[in-house]
Amino acid sequence: MRSLTREEMTMAETPLAQIRNCDVLVIGGGINGAGTARDLAGRGFSTLLCEKDDLAGHTSSASTKLIHGGLRYLEQYEFRLVRKALIEREVLMRCAPHLIRPLAFILPHDDSRRPAWLVRAGLLVYDCLAKRRLLARSHAVDLRTHAAGAALQPRLIRGFRYFDGWVDDARLVVLNALDAAQRGAAVLSRTACVELRRSEQGWVATLADRDGRLMTVRARAVVDACGPWAGRLSRAASSQSAPHSAPTQIPLRLVKGSHIVVKKLFAHDDAYLFQHADGRVIFAIPYERDFTLIGTTDIDFDGDLDRVSIGPGEIAYLCGAVSHYFRQPVVPQDVVWSYAGVRPLQADDAGASAASGMTRDYRLVLDSAGAPLLTVLGGKLTTFRRLAEEAADLIGTALGRPPSHWTANSCLPGGDLHGALPSNRSVLEFDDWVAQQSLHHPWLPSSLLQRYARSYGTRMTVLLAGATALEGLGAEILPELYAAEIAYLVQHEWACCAEDILWRRTKRGLHLPADAAERLDAWLFLTYPKLN
Repeated sequence: MRSLTREEMTMAETPLAQIRNCDVLVIGGGINGAGTARDLAGRGFSTLLCEKDDLAGHTSSASTKLIHGGLRYLEQYEFRLVRKALIEREVLMRCAPHLIRPLAFILPHDDSRRPAWLVRAGLLVYDCLAKRRLLARSHAVDLRTHAAGAALQPRLIRGFRYFDGWVDDARLVVLNALDAAQRGAAVLSRTACVELRRSEQGWVATLADRDGRLMTVRARAVVDACGPWAGRLSRAASSQSAPHSAPTQIPLRLVKGSHIVVKKLFAHDDAYLFQHADGRVIFAIPYERDFTLIGTTDIDFDGDLDRVSIGPGEIAYLCGAVSHYFRQPVVPQDVVWSYAGVRPLQADDAGASAASGMTRDYRLVLDSAGAPLLTVLGGKLTTFRRLAEEAADLIGTALGRPPSHWTANSCLPGGDLHGALPSNRSVLEFDDWVAQQSLHHPWLPSSLLQRYARSYGTRMTVLLAGATALEGLGAEILPELYAAEIAYLVQHEWACCAEDILWRRTKRGLHLPADAAERLDAWLFLTYPKLN
């Protein structure tokens, strides 16, 4: 190992400092960072992923939670993006059949918006842009007789039914990080990259954990997957390495999307897509058995990225929008939970396009003026795997290795229901697999079995760890939250506090009393003192 330069010695000057070497440092623990770290680790690159907060702590846990082509993007002529996303929709379903499931959508037709034939034509294009083996084709429905019509206002008498996918977005991030770690990557949550510099031998980064302890990382390449923060470290690094040249411009437009959750508005399992009068689409989605998820908004954002929340105007907008369609009006007092995230979208040349009309496609910017630096811009949840694959191709080529694609043919942790390779069977026969698990674990209450199966898939065996009765899961710390599950999340999924567990790793927070987080944090403080 070479000697550190004076500059590097200064950066590491602390009794707690460590030095690590890796091929690639990935900064940002959202879906794009976790997916890229996973892909790189699977190709044999020594990889380190760092995230300043919790994994999926920001934008990647604040989505509408859909794996979809984006029906509305057809109106913007983004056929390439929609086709790419539709192909990925089925790839991801096969790779994570426990986490991603088919979801039917009801699209009520309103004569004042656009003619029915045009809507039907758009759905036919949506059906045909990519091969489908897991989802049925769209079709017309009579809302006067279909179950979905009962919740709608009487004027809505016809519509269409089409199919996409639903996912627990935060868990999708964690599973990518878990797979990356199982393939040799180092995953450091709550560890910020506070300085990034090019040296003659590569990159030198200073990382700081939440206690302020520093670590020096030397990497051959860096991936900036910081989402809305993308480009900040990159610009600083470019300026330092080439002080007489202008830093790379990162054309981002920050747009806030917000969602509300209310008690369930309908009794069936289909979701709704409403084409609102202002040109936006509003989703109403069955959520966590007892609730309805409603979203989203698109508002330009220039505030503190660490403190993003829904505003009263957005709540009023979403309530008013869905009340235009449902028999049961929704008012702000009905909101039981809300969340908001900032999407880093590619800025257009004029910067004047409506936020809702901006592209959700991604762009990868490679700075090869020295050690490679790849900046990830934009993107959507559905296309993260393709983005990660292309990012790994660019980094691998820059480091002298040919591309070697593998993620489309590898299950995410827990997804290997019927063998190591992704299969249609795992999606189409998921309920049968759950029924088999109920035979193996007859002592598990049905609601708990269903949640474990959907959240952990085959990794249920790790969580259950040989338990043969409910008592084997340890104390019930909160209703339906046992010590064994908490231990699993702390030991395997980087959970550190009640918020991580109740709102990202699970959604138990929606079902628990207001003091649940306080009680869980107190228990964690006593049981896992090293987390404090």
